[in-house]
Formats: sequence, structure tokens, C-alpha cells
Amino acid sequence: MILSDEKYEFLEKIANFLSPKDIELIFVNNKEMQEINLNQRNQNKTTDVLSFPLENIDENIPLGSIVINTELAQEKSKEFGHSYEEELSLLFIHAMLHLLGFDHEKDNGEMRKKEEELIKYFKLPTSLIVRTIS
Repeated sequence: MILSDEKYEFLEKIANFLSPKDIELIFVNNKEMQEINLNQRNQNKTTDVLSFPLENIDENIPLGSIVINTELAQEKSKEFGHSYEEELSLLFIHAMLHLLGFDHEKDNGEMRKKEEELIKYFKLPTSLIVRTIS
């Protein structure tokens, strides 16, 4: 993954830690995310992050795409009292795990456990764990 803006280097560290494959990263606003969510998931609402894995047929194929709603990330960072960069990192970790095949809606807590390990490893706030348990 190559990010041209130096302020996103922390996302590149996370990506490289989890996979050697390229990732497409797209930043959108609430309206754009709602449109993507409606078109791709038939959910007529915005959300914070979506991931779209690509079929792993070749080592040269990217892992997939991650779409992050920057407006919602700003709101959540304020709500949970941490930085915007930390919120982006939390969302990115969540999406990366989905690209790697984890699914918190179907597993027995494996994805949540892995998220917790990564959040501790990268010294991020635990608000993602707290808000996803309920």
C-alpha cells in the first residue's frame, strides 16, 4: 500500500504488519458512504468503514479495498476522546481483518480477539472494543 500523504504513514505500518499485499484505500464523506452502502449492501444508511476483499487467486492481486467515512471518523474521534488518526487506525484494523477473512458476525469472537491484540500492539485506544461488544 502506498499513501502519498505522510500523515497516513501509520496506516501503512498497520497494513504492512498484517499483509504484504496492496490495499486500495478510499476516503469518502457521509453521503458517498451511504451511496456505496446502498449499492453494495442494500443498506440505505451511512457507516464508518466498509471492506471489499478481492479473490485471492494470485499473489499479485491486491488484498481488496477499504472505504473509510472521514466525517464519521471525525465525529467518533471526538465522541470517544481520541485523535482522528487513532480513529482511522481503529477503523483500518477492523477493515483489514475483514479483508483477511475474519468475520465478527459469524465467528466465535476470533476477530474481536485479534482486534484487541492489534489495538494493544499499536498502542491505540480501546474504544473500538468497547463499542463493538454491545
